[in-house]
Amino acid sequence: MIPEVKMAVFSVQEAKAHFSKLLELVMNGEEVIIATTGKPVARIWSSTAKDTSQRDPGIDKGKVIIQPDFDAPFSEFDL
Repeated sequence: MIPEVKMAVFSVQEAKAHFSKLLELVMNGEEVIIATTGKPVARIWSSTAKDTSQRDPGIDKGKVIIQPDFDAPFSEFDL
């Protein structure tokens, strides 16, 4: 079961005028969206909120190749 997160949308002007109230909402478990001309531009959520998304370890296996000399000094730095 995914916990329900309440979401509130505020304009930039509202966010500037009532920032401490927005932080209070976030501390009470709500997610706050800041929008410009009705378009979301920022999201504020609690840093203590648990990430409930399912992780899939190894999903990018084989997509990243690290060369054996990846940490060798650049020739420009040879003296």
